[in-house]
This record gives sequence, C-alpha cells and structure tokens, in this order.
Amino acid sequence: MYQPLLANRYLTSRIIPLIAVAAVALCVALVIIVVSVMSGFLDMLLSSGRTLMADVIVRSGDPGLPYYEDLIEDIEDLPEAAAATPVIESFGLLKLPYEDRTEGVQVWGIEPESFARVVDFERTLAWSEVPANVTEHLASLEGRPGARVPPADLGAIPALDPADPDGSPRAVLGIEIDTAAKTRTALGTYQVDFPRYWMPLSDIEITLLPISRDGRLQKPDNRRFRIANEFSTGVYQIDSRRAFIGIGTAQRMLNLEPGVIADPLALEETGELVPIGVDPARVQMILVRAADGVSPETLQIAVDGAYERFASEVLQDDSLIRKAPSPSFVGIRTWREQLRDIIGPVEKERELMRILFSIVYLVCAGLVLSIFWAIVHEKTRDIGILRAVGASRPGILGVFLAYGLVIGLAGSCIGAFLGWLVTDNINLIHEALGRTAPTWTWILATLLAVLFLLLTIVNLVRGSMLRTLLSIVGMIVFVGLGIALFLHEGFMMWDPRVYYFNRIPSRVDWFSAVLTMAGAIVFSVLGAAIPAARAADTDPVKALRYE
Repeated sequence: MYQPLLANRYLTSRIIPLIAVAAVALCVALVIIVVSVMSGFLDMLLSSGRTLMADVIVRSGDPGLPYYEDLIEDIEDLPEAAAATPVIESFGLLKLPYEDRTEGVQVWGIEPESFARVVDFERTLAWSEVPANVTEHLASLEGRPGARVPPADLGAIPALDPADPDGSPRAVLGIEIDTAAKTRTALGTYQVDFPRYWMPLSDIEITLLPISRDGRLQKPDNRRFRIANEFSTGVYQIDSRRAFIGIGTAQRMLNLEPGVIADPLALEETGELVPIGVDPARVQMILVRAADGVSPETLQIAVDGAYERFASEVLQDDSLIRKAPSPSFVGIRTWREQLRDIIGPVEKERELMRILFSIVYLVCAGLVLSIFWAIVHEKTRDIGILRAVGASRPGILGVFLAYGLVIGLAGSCIGAFLGWLVTDNINLIHEALGRTAPTWTWILATLLAVLFLLLTIVNLVRGSMLRTLLSIVGMIVFVGLGIALFLHEGFMMWDPRVYYFNRIPSRVDWFSAVLTMAGAIVFSVLGAAIPAARAADTDPVKALRYE
C-alpha cells in the first residue's frame, strides 16, 4: 500500500520529476511529429503516383503484345478485374513551339475512354476552363489571320486520334514539361504568365523512333500535334516527362499497326511479295484495374493465370502467324512494384528516420536514471526508515519502478497530445511562419525582457544569486525572441512553388505514435530500474546513520 503513496509524494513534492516528465513529453512529441509528417508525405506520394498507374501492369518489350484485344477481353472476364486498357510506351523527342526548345519525353499512346475507366485520367486534367488573361489575349487577336481557338470542352476527356484522316492528332502534356508560359503559385496551383504560349493554344512536334521486326532502328517518324490539355498527377517525375497521344497514331508512328506478312522468297507474277498472313497490331502494356474489394496482389495472380492461358491458346492456333511472348518474358507487376524506384527511397528514409529517432528512448532512459539516482541519494534516510520498519527489498524496488512508470506514462500522454496538436495544426503554423510577425508580438517580447531586467536588479539587491541567474536567463531569452520577431519577414519552409505538394500532411501516424509512447514508457522504467535496485540494496543501519 505504501508504494503508490510514496511514488505520488516523491512525484509531487519536488520539481525535478516534473522536469523528467517534460523531457519525456518533448521527446515523444518530436518523434510523433516528424514520423507523422514523413508518413504523410509517403502516403501523398503513393496516392499521386497511383493516379495514372493501374493496380496491375502487364508489360512486354518489343515487338510487343499481339492480339491484345483478345487478351483484354480475357482479363475483363476475370471476377478480380474491373477494366483494362492497352498502352504503347516509347521514348520520344518533343519540340515546343518557342525558342526551338526540344525535350526528351516518355510518350504513351492510349485509348482515352478505356484509359479513363482504369485510371483517374479526367481528374488529372489541369485546365477545366480557359484562364481569364488567355481569354483577354484571344479577344485582342480576334479577326487576325492564324488566331487559334482553345478546345471547346477542356474538362472532358479529349479525343486524341483524329476522327477523319485529314484531322490533326491531339496530345496531352505533363504540366511541368512547359515552364515558360506559366508558374506555380504559393497555393500550389498554376497561373499563366504569357497567354500567347499557353499550351492548349499551341502545336508541338513529336518524333518517335520505330523499331523493325528484326530489332533495328528505322527512319524517325515526326508528326505535328495540337495540345488538347495538360495533366497534373502530383509527381514531378511524371508531370515533367510524360506525354499522351492516341494509340492509333502511336501505332502508326512505331510500326505497330496491323500489316501483312509476306514471304521474302516468293514473288507474284507482278514481282510483288506473296502475302502469307496478317501481322496484328501490338502494344507494350496493358493496365488493369482491380474490382472493388480485390487487392492488387490478388489481381496479379489472376492476371498471370489469364496470360498463361492466352499465350498457350495463341501458340496452339496454327492460323496465327505471330505468337505471343512467353509468360517468362512478360512482366506482370502491381503498381507498387512498378513504382518501386519512386516509393522505395521514401520508405527507406521513413524507416531510417524511425531508427534514428529511437535514440530518443535512450535520452528518456538517461534522464530518468540521472534524476532517480539523485532522488535515491537524497532519500537515503527515508529508505533506511522504511527498511527498518519492515519494508522488503522488492517493496522498495516497487516504489521507484512505479515512480518511473508514472513519469513515463505522464510524459508519453502529454507528448502524444502535443504531437497531435502540432501535427493537426501544422499548416496553420507554417502559414503563420510565412507571414511577417505582428507588431504586438515583438513589443510584448520587449516588455517581458524589460520586466526580467527589473527582476534581475531586484534580486541583485536582495542578494539571491539563483533568482538573479534565472532572471538574467529570462531576459536574454526574451531579448533574443523580440529581435527575431522584429526581423522576421516570413519564412516559407515548404513553398508549394518549389515543392510539389500543396499542403504539409497533418494526419498523425497513430501506429508510430503508440509505438513511441510504449518505448518511452518502457525506457523510463528501465532508467528507473538501476537506481531502484540501488535503493533496494540499501543497508538500513547505514542509511539511518547517513547525513
């Protein structure tokens, strides 16, 4: 019964245990804030990276996947799959309409309708309406020859392949490919600075390098495209390097369209080669979206089985000239595996951060050990009295272990509350740091510094060195704070114009928070264990004679 009473008395009768509680609380809050923000950025990266990436990707290199329409039908018949879409992928050169600027880009040929069923294509479109200054610019050019008209419906999924043979193919570019006409604002949105160069009013040229069926480079194919819109996924590596065109145009440019296979050793009477079969159209990728409630890993297994059956049927059909690639040469990956070069480093950084901040537990243990060692030294006579009246060694040990447990519990709970409070309001704090400090803040800091100066003078007169020292420390702190506030003109640590996310994550990673709290409690008890054991080993006779 005396253990909790003594633990409570020792905790409330001195200020030094409260310092230990504050230290544990600050350590726990620090870890929770840092790990929560890191986890939040990882989650935002995953969400952004998945925007234009399906749950499962079927990927084959050149010469590509033939009869892909049949394979897509087989995949969509799977109960695990909701939709699938073909994609052509190629490296290309993109010539922008100003300054003879050319960029290397990753060109995707897509079917916009099926692509939108698999990924959130429409949600990524950057422009839903014509900016006001672009409208004014167009009004000033009205009636002039060569004046362009923006797309009629920017918010809709654009038709990329022309409906008629004489029509111009369209393209959708990543928002960060063109950086001359627009800038990223402090809110993370985009504003057009030079309306004449706004991309949906422009034409570009894309050059692709087709590869022959025997793996040799052929003559580059260069075509002009009209910009239908721009897209923004939230991942810079994608938005600065990817362009979408129609799958039909991409197949024609890369020699992946349907054709005729001829026998090079047989000639018609006219001298032409004898056709022996039809060469089907091909694609490099098929993106598959999982049905509701189905994990990407489950879908991956189902798609893998579907492709094996498809490849076997094509192989056994003697009427088909071109055979499907062997399953061992076709990569079927989940979206996490496909984006591992982006996701992996961030996940490793988060785990490294958790490991490094685990040193905080040692800090907690060291603080508690030092404080308890001093308390045991101070309470030697009390311990001797308890031992003399019959308190057992385990009983004395329990007093100080309970003492350490209370400090760990109190510090962890307060630290968790502080961590939640800061994390939940981190964007408000960040915005406040980005503004000039209000005048009243540095005036108040100055007045407090003057108050501590007066206290220092009073304490010097009274001859109290401790209070004088504390007053001097307080005066120095508020003088420095007042100068910092007076000079502060706004500091944007996370500027959306530079970094790619609009807001700092403000959701607490409660899994890591609970682990941090448990670690702080355990190490607080461990820190109290050594002084507690020393107290339990105290000889009551020597303790009662202790001065």
